[in-house]
Amino acid sequence: MTPMQLKGPEEERAGLRSPGLDDRITGALVGAAVGDALGGPVEGYSPEQIAERHGGRVRGIVGPWHGDAWRTARPLAPYHKGDGHVTDDTLMTHALVRVYDRVRDHLDAYALAEHLVPDLMTEPRWIPELEAEALPLHRLFLAEKWLVARLAYGHADPREAGVGNIVNCGAAMYMAPVGLVNAADPRAAYAEALDVAGAHQSSYGREAAGVFAAAVAAATPDATPDSVVAACLATAKDGTRTAIEKVCETASGYDEFEPALGPLRAAVAPYDTVGPDYRAPSLAARRPSRLHSIEELPVALGMLVVSGGDYRQAVLGSVNYGRDCDSIATMAGALAGALGSPVPEDWARTVARASRLDLWRPARTLARVTREIFARDVERRRAHERAFAALGGAPCSD
Repeated sequence: MTPMQLKGPEEERAGLRSPGLDDRITGALVGAAVGDALGGPVEGYSPEQIAERHGGRVRGIVGPWHGDAWRTARPLAPYHKGDGHVTDDTLMTHALVRVYDRVRDHLDAYALAEHLVPDLMTEPRWIPELEAEALPLHRLFLAEKWLVARLAYGHADPREAGVGNIVNCGAAMYMAPVGLVNAADPRAAYAEALDVAGAHQSSYGREAAGVFAAAVAAATPDATPDSVVAACLATAKDGTRTAIEKVCETASGYDEFEPALGPLRAAVAPYDTVGPDYRAPSLAARRPSRLHSIEELPVALGMLVVSGGDYRQAVLGSVNYGRDCDSIATMAGALAGALGSPVPEDWARTVARASRLDLWRPARTLARVTREIFARDVERRRAHERAFAALGGAPCSD
């Protein structure tokens, strides 16, 4: 894997290379998968429960919560969460990369209906948590199975198919490819992700998908955690915007994740609909609202701020936060990796081996497709300029 790091003044003077497009795409996608794998085995628990179970904070890849009894132990059976296995966050992210590879252009909600849904329904793949080859559909949570129910069987308009689904992070968790395809253009990433996510989510779940894509797109050569947050605040609406603002404001007072765990939860709690008991959601949980936000994205951004963009600390903070920590660590890992902070190679190799996945191949694929799409965007922009100039508008640029 190509070494990557955040570039500060000393590095500038030394003439070290800032991570380029390929590096950032690799960092984001590999970083997301590794964060997913680290968070999986402790998902659904509190920081206190995690510390008690593991004799302190999780510092790397750990085994299943119930040890060898993972096949039958509730509530996780039959999934082998732990030992470096990725979850549905990564399976969906890689599936979206495959859609880009087929379409080789910007996506919309119809692309999910025409390409993503058949991929989930008809193409057997290795499912790490099942330790078997199966259809990806068989691993997905009900909120993701909704895509198949609504688009393949309900024949809903893809642009509106997300209406009625439980509102959660299901669409946001796999939107990193949208941000990468729109690298350096957060507003375009936001708009494309909103369109794509309309097939899956509504309300603040759809909004989070757009904002997360904008955050990934904002990871340009001169970006910092603060500038990424600023890009999010420039696009986010309603409760999502307020939750990000409050959580990141709280996060700015910490430079280590341990003391920040409680304060970040307290900051996001007024906007989170799930409630204090993650496994027993409140009656208002996951319902559309303009006042609320998913928990995962604001906390991931908060951990990015606390860590100063350092991949290891952003992901470990997300993992030890608990609750939906595989998705939080997926997002934090994608953002830190996109900024250029190196993904620990031992973690990446272990996750790739345990999950039987080539974590680098999707990045190579998406980098090629991203360049093709950018070339098409330039052609389309030039055609627009010529047509506008012919109408008496400003002349074309060179």
